[in-house]
Amino acid sequence: MATFAIGDIQGCYSSLRRLLDKCHFDPARDRLWLVGDLVNRGPHSLAVLRFVKSLGARAITILGNHDLHLLMVAAGHVKPHHGDTLAAILRASDRDELLDWLRHRKMMHAGAGYAMVHAGLLPQWSIPKALGLAREVETALQSDGCDEFLRHLYGNRPDRWRDDLTGIARLRVITNVMTRLRICTVDGRMEFAHKGKPVGLPMGFMPWYSLPRRRSRGTPVIFGHWAALGLYTGSNVFALDTGCVWGRALSALRLSDRQLYHHACAARARPARRQ
Repeated sequence: MATFAIGDIQGCYSSLRRLLDKCHFDPARDRLWLVGDLVNRGPHSLAVLRFVKSLGARAITILGNHDLHLLMVAAGHVKPHHGDTLAAILRASDRDELLDWLRHRKMMHAGAGYAMVHAGLLPQWSIPKALGLAREVETALQSDGCDEFLRHLYGNRPDRWRDDLTGIARLRVITNVMTRLRICTVDGRMEFAHKGKPVGLPMGFMPWYSLPRRRSRGTPVIFGHWAALGLYTGSNVFALDTGCVWGRALSALRLSDRQLYHHACAARARPARRQ
């Protein structure tokens, strides 16, 4: 049995299936870890959701910012952004079943000597602490109060963690760290405007994984989200968002021996005007 971690798919269903062929993925034997952002910007988000859901316990999926955005749009709390490709999901006959499945995915996962999160972790968070905080958000998403949580989810403040945070402020910080973080300061202050390569950063900011005394450093962390960073395997992390939706590649990591697999995209997967 092999376990493969796969980077941001973002609706690129054909690329996903071709990458799985390259990995010789056997759904009867093997397992998938998916770093989040199953949907949006690519052409076939509905097909991706249906396929991953069909794998059942053979696939462990964590939530990314685009997955949460889908839940926000479906709940009517935000309007679709320019370039979103979520319409087919929103009008699908199995829409409610798919959305309910999605909101029951994890925010973070750990096992087999690895941890997986969509975007990053603050330097003061150990893996056990981060897993506990992830469960708080998962509980909110899966509760009867999910709609109220989603209504107030968006926002950049607070921009740093405090243990005494409560309510939506606490849940928002946890969610922003795990689904949006790229850079922060040594004391964990976050900045969300920088989305390019990790150069020319604001003074005092570093990539989250490069910070000294990062408490999660002892465990290899698999993440995605940062397409401009691309494949990165230093600092005891594995960054797997290699820009599939932008016409670059979809990447997978076999956990047992850290073998990397890639499916190159010949051209940018342009979102359809209508789904």
